[in-house]
Amino acid sequence: MHSALPEFDMPNEEQVHLAAESFRLLADPTRIKVLWALLQGESSVACLAELAGAAPTAVSQHLAKLRLAGLVKGRREGTFVFYSAADDHVRRLLAQALHHADHVDRDLPNGPGGHPEQHRPRA
Repeated sequence: MHSALPEFDMPNEEQVHLAAESFRLLADPTRIKVLWALLQGESSVACLAELAGAAPTAVSQHLAKLRLAGLVKGRREGTFVFYSAADDHVRRLLAQALHHADHVDRDLPNGPGGHPEQHRPRA
């Protein structure tokens, strides 16, 4: 059926795996906050920890995972490391996720602030 569509093209297995890994890494509120802060400009672990409301050691661990996934990059200056978003693709990915979350939130039965798990029927 899909083969009849001239523009239909499935992503390859590596693309699917890497995309799923990126989404998995972004499935954490602290990482979302850290990444959003980095999209505003370069920052240190201490500053990111304050912005995200998390301990510097936790933020450092999150940054290490985000860096390995290619979502952030670090620049060493003496004993300090300053982090930034890897590229504009990260900005678009996070902006789209937040935009989608805003629309989902508005469409929930209880309006803004409602959560889908609050509205699931009980078995």
